[in-house]
Amino acid sequence: MDRKWKWVLSSGALLVIFLGRMTTALEVPLDPKVLEGLPQPPTITHQSPKDFIIDPRENILIYCEAKGKPHPSFSWTRNGTHFDVEKDSKVLMKPSSGTLVIDISGEKAEAYEGIYQCTARNEHGTAVSNNIIIRQSRSPLWSKERKEAIMVQVGVSLVLQCRPPAGLPPPIIFWMDNNFQRLPQNTRVSQALNGDLYFSNVLLDDTRNDYICYARFPHTQTIQQKQPITVKVLDMDAINETVAAMYNYTNNLFVDSPSGERRPSFMAPLGRSSTQMALRGGVLELECIAEGLPTPEVSWYKESGDLPSSRMSFHNFQKTLKIADVMEADAGDYRCTAKNSLGSAHHTIKVNVKAAPFWISAPRNLILAPKETGILTCRVSGDPKPQIVWSVNGVPVEDSPKDMSRKVEDDTVILSDVQTGSSAVYQCNASNEFGYLLANAFVNVLAEAPRVLTPPNNVYQVITNNPAFLDCASFGSPIPTITWFKDSQTSILNKDPYVIHNNGTLEINVAQSLNSGKYTCIASNNLGTKENHVYLEVKEPTRILAQPEYMVVQRNRKAVFECKVKHDPTLIPTMNWLKDNGELPDDERFLVDTDSLTINDVTEEDEGTYTCVMNTTLDQDSASAMLTVVEEPDPPTDLELTDQRERSVQLTWIPGDEHNSPTQKFLVQYEDLLHQAGVWHNLTEEEGTKTTAHLDLSPYAYYSFRVLALNHVGYSQPSQPSRQYRTNPAAPDVNPTDVQGVGTEHNNLVISWKELTGLQSNGPGLQYKVNWRQKDVEEDWSSETVANASKYVVSGTPTFVPYEVKVQAVNEYGNGPAPEAVVGYSGEDVPMSAPESVQVLVQNGTLAEVHWEPVLTSMVRGRLQGYKVSYWRERSLHQAEAQQEEQQVLAFSGNRTDGRLPGLKPYSLYTLNIRVVNGKGEGPPSPNHNFETPEGVPGPPSFLRIKNTNMDSLTLEWGPPQDNNGRLTGYTLKYQPVNNSNELGPVEEMTFPANETTITLADLKYSTRYKFYFNAKTIKGSGPTITEEAITIMDEAFIQQPIVDVVKVHPIGSAFTNVNSSVVGEEGAVISWEYFGPDKNVYVEYIVENSKEDWTKEFVNGSSGSQTYLIKGLKPGTSYRVRVVVKDHSEATIHSTEELVITLPAMKSNQVDLATQGWFIGLMCAIALLILVLLIICFIKRNKGGKYPVKEKEDAHQDPEIQPMKDDDGTFGEYSDTEDHKPLKGSRTPSNGTVKRDDSDDSLVDYGEGGDGQFNEDGSFIGQYSGKKEKDTHEGNESSEAPSPVNAMNSFV
Repeated sequence: MDRKWKWVLSSGALLVIFLGRMTTALEVPLDPKVLEGLPQPPTITHQSPKDFIIDPRENILIYCEAKGKPHPSFSWTRNGTHFDVEKDSKVLMKPSSGTLVIDISGEKAEAYEGIYQCTARNEHGTAVSNNIIIRQSRSPLWSKERKEAIMVQVGVSLVLQCRPPAGLPPPIIFWMDNNFQRLPQNTRVSQALNGDLYFSNVLLDDTRNDYICYARFPHTQTIQQKQPITVKVLDMDAINETVAAMYNYTNNLFVDSPSGERRPSFMAPLGRSSTQMALRGGVLELECIAEGLPTPEVSWYKESGDLPSSRMSFHNFQKTLKIADVMEADAGDYRCTAKNSLGSAHHTIKVNVKAAPFWISAPRNLILAPKETGILTCRVSGDPKPQIVWSVNGVPVEDSPKDMSRKVEDDTVILSDVQTGSSAVYQCNASNEFGYLLANAFVNVLAEAPRVLTPPNNVYQVITNNPAFLDCASFGSPIPTITWFKDSQTSILNKDPYVIHNNGTLEINVAQSLNSGKYTCIASNNLGTKENHVYLEVKEPTRILAQPEYMVVQRNRKAVFECKVKHDPTLIPTMNWLKDNGELPDDERFLVDTDSLTINDVTEEDEGTYTCVMNTTLDQDSASAMLTVVEEPDPPTDLELTDQRERSVQLTWIPGDEHNSPTQKFLVQYEDLLHQAGVWHNLTEEEGTKTTAHLDLSPYAYYSFRVLALNHVGYSQPSQPSRQYRTNPAAPDVNPTDVQGVGTEHNNLVISWKELTGLQSNGPGLQYKVNWRQKDVEEDWSSETVANASKYVVSGTPTFVPYEVKVQAVNEYGNGPAPEAVVGYSGEDVPMSAPESVQVLVQNGTLAEVHWEPVLTSMVRGRLQGYKVSYWRERSLHQAEAQQEEQQVLAFSGNRTDGRLPGLKPYSLYTLNIRVVNGKGEGPPSPNHNFETPEGVPGPPSFLRIKNTNMDSLTLEWGPPQDNNGRLTGYTLKYQPVNNSNELGPVEEMTFPANETTITLADLKYSTRYKFYFNAKTIKGSGPTITEEAITIMDEAFIQQPIVDVVKVHPIGSAFTNVNSSVVGEEGAVISWEYFGPDKNVYVEYIVENSKEDWTKEFVNGSSGSQTYLIKGLKPGTSYRVRVVVKDHSEATIHSTEELVITLPAMKSNQVDLATQGWFIGLMCAIALLILVLLIICFIKRNKGGKYPVKEKEDAHQDPEIQPMKDDDGTFGEYSDTEDHKPLKGSRTPSNGTVKRDDSDDSLVDYGEGGDGQFNEDGSFIGQYSGKKEKDTHEGNESSEAPSPVNAMNSFV
């Protein structure tokens, strides 16, 4: 044993779970490795049944098989005495078996009938079989008997007895005729359980001479036939009394029973009650057969409870009640009732249930270790109570040797302190008058170390939340104790979530992923310890995430069922699709994909329930959905015409198959074979639930009808046409419609109408009677009759006068209804005169009102449509010469006398005239009328340009408006600065006279964006404002002209003009343009030339007008492609400028390496000497409290390249930036970029190239001489602000 396990077991730290001794239940395992070398008393494994009926034509085979270690030997007894098998040559015992084979050829089988018992024994005990009763099957012949004919009167009851010979086993009875056809049975005629044939009442049809009872003996497969029975049924009312008397005198075979209608009575069993016994576990058959006329019906019920419906069945037309697997609760009174129309009869059967012995708990084999105690229990029940007899090794206990360790108490044997070698087989025999039970149970005394029977390293897989069972089957004597560990560390306790079963199996109630791992079980007894390792893997469950859904699909369309599944990745899934719980049809239309099923061109046969089943080795999940296939309904059938009348008929039909989509409506169509053969018209619609339609018809038509059904999918095919239905002619019911009277010439009237259809004509000879007369004139109607026409022309009419017209339909059968008169007008002519008294009232510079007198109606000569005003601008009042513009026309409908003329131009001369208009055309114009418009506000200036942009000034240039709209009085200019966040500063305003076109603005802020607003003025006010923007720059000396190459790119739009650019310093460029589009998403994009990178995009305020934008942070000496674009909300480019190629200059270095100049080296040496002298002087002066002048020395020893400082503020030059303190081009400063100036004149300025040396106020030298080159200015202090071109230029030194 492993020391670790010994320590664990001996330390007592481990909670041991004892499985118990199981002295009453332990069995020897069947594992051959365990059985090898393990002693075991005999055990009977197979034997013949207790009651063994043999076929005398075959050899007798009596089984007796047993196992044991060592293998047992066998012997037999017959009829209680030893049966010497070897002495009988006809008897053979199979090798290594107790099975007997008895050869009965040439012998009588009766010689071997008897009671046989087999004994199997080895050195550890003796086992015995049941008593096997051997009996020969028998099928005796029927005894010869003479059967006379049975004569009975109609209506009486009758019993034909069978009484077959006794056989072994009993025969199966059935009644047949001479043709071997079973006789028909029913509620009136039926076969009883004893084989007799019962007639509740006989009929004339029951007369026959071949009622034959057959007995079939199952073992010998022989059939015995009884002599045929003849039955003659007589109707005593049909024969005379003499013949009846003769029959009564000569024949005594008439059945003595009533023949008329009567209440039921029982033929079997007789009397009002009877008793029947049944054995527990057997089959109870209760029978009640009644006679009566009419034939009675039989019913059953239990008086003291309900019938056992699950075990009960009725047979023989309710006459037999059969109860299977009889129980004690089935005892009681059963009542059968026979009932007909005249009354009822009752019979009660009292059922008693007895029981042969049956097991409650049979004795089980015991395996005991020496010194242990065991109990054998033989618990049985029965009625009457069985008697129990114990035997040891086949010998009754009372006749066997005394054993002090054994104690027998009724059904229990107690074995105490057993010893090695005391193994034996005990027999328990329980019997009563209905049978017996015999059981063998061995007691095997063994001393065996533990063995683990479960294979090592088993891997158990289980799904999350399911129970897991880890086996640890063991064997040993004494019975081993089982202990479980997880991961070889933690002892498993017998509580949630773990349960250790008596057989050593470890159960995890609800397995989780944390339960995965290695498990160790240990089996131990006092003879040793054995361990085994198993592994548990807890897997994720298989789940269907997206289930297939119910689908309704049209025929010949496609159906797709989705089935998306989630499963444990370590398990291999298998997807199966089922249709109606069966396999999918073998059809290429069914396509199974990873997570879907597609059915192409679905048909009606594809309807059903489709189930996707996802299987793994451990679990499965499934989901189902139904497929319903719909299509257009089948056409209706069986059209019939009923209720036929002169003007109507009723149509009926039978609907066709709806194909899973309910019919919404039926459409009835007709064909008129007389007037429009082959053309079908819609007649009426009916609801989908109706199958009849009342059809209104027209005269003089040859109708055929058909019906179409409509469902959700569409219309069905038309039904077959109905038979033809003809209607008789009649006078017209309606007159022509759309009657009109309109003149086409000034002297005619055209009367028109819509002709009737053939169906509306109602008869042959259709014509139209046309009537007309002038309205409001006393004259008779004029008329004309025409055929096959839709108009009639009346000539010689006055111009545009009203007429009354009417059109009536007539045919050979009469006239249509009286028509209504319609008013029409004869033809028009052009107007003869023009409007008079034309006046114009000018409202303002853009609007005027015109008034006129209307033209007389008689002069209009037609239907007045309105007046047409034509007007045009002759010239501006600024101009002396006329410049006539395009004529404009305004139409005013109706009888108007005034109108407005909008959209006029101020300060202009206009001319107009007016014409009257009718349906024929325009009349002559009125005389031309002139009018002038007053002054108005001017239009916008034609342009505003910004030129000569400097640091603090710029020049504006503009052009006068294209439309002055009056006399210009001047211009107004407003402007204001705009900061980097597009916030506006204070507004400045200026005015200029009308003759000025340019102005220069001074005193502007450098590097500042300005927005300008400019408009023109007249005496009426200011016109629209135009805007522009511009940026002032720092100094022209710092604006280098760029090298610009224009790359011609076709612009996407024309919203940009005047696109320009300039370079500011070495890292910036200014782009300017004019934009007139509505979109506001304006961007400046730039990219290094010949680069494959994406364009850099910067957003710009997208207002209309001039725009300027500074691009900062560009690389010196690099060429860029620049463009301005407008984008929509989806970032698609709408407009784009041409691409500009801008090349920035390389960074210039104006520094001279002074460290290599000889003069400089000499100068530095002199300065060093001077410094030493000054140090000494300073030291002396300071000690004396005085000051030393250094200004003169600074002036005397300045570097020639250093520019003079201004005396007033100590800055370099005119353009020094006091904010950033950066040197301008041509200046020299210490490397920290500052020139320090204290209040005292005693301080010195260091002149080293890039050194940090300087003097403190006390004159001490705190720096050191530096000989390295001065760094580029961009490596020094840089400003964090760079909002303007000036800041960007400060680094280009």
